[in-house]
Amino acid sequence: MSARFVDTTVLLYAISTDPREADKAKRARELLDEVDLALSTQVLQEFYVQATRADALTREQAGDLVEAFARFPVQDVTLAVVRGALTVQARHGLSYWGAAIVAAAQALGCDTVLSEDLSHGQVYDGVRVVNPFV
Repeated sequence: MSARFVDTTVLLYAISTDPREADKAKRARELLDEVDLALSTQVLQEFYVQATRADALTREQAGDLVEAFARFPVQDVTLAVVRGALTVQARHGLSYWGAAIVAAAQALGCDTVLSEDLSHGQVYDGVRVVNPFV
């Protein structure tokens, strides 16, 4: 698959109304208009929790967006992904959650992760991190 894997921050910036995040929000919305993206159930869960915790969206609005984001390929968090995350974590010293993003991207065959949270330009077991907001 030639899709780019999207981390949760991209989805959260897409719904941001904070004037200080206007440029990032615009960029995130542009990205989500593209078709070569993929994500995981972890990303969808994190998005839902953060969007509703901050009262940015109602539960219904956040749920509707989760359904809309499901138009992209979605990697389930399987035992194989968990094992992959543990391997990535041990090899690269990432947090488990960051390693799970990399492992899900690997499972989908993605060679790029779009993330503000992981180190821009770093390659983790064949998956390159690109911060789309720099």
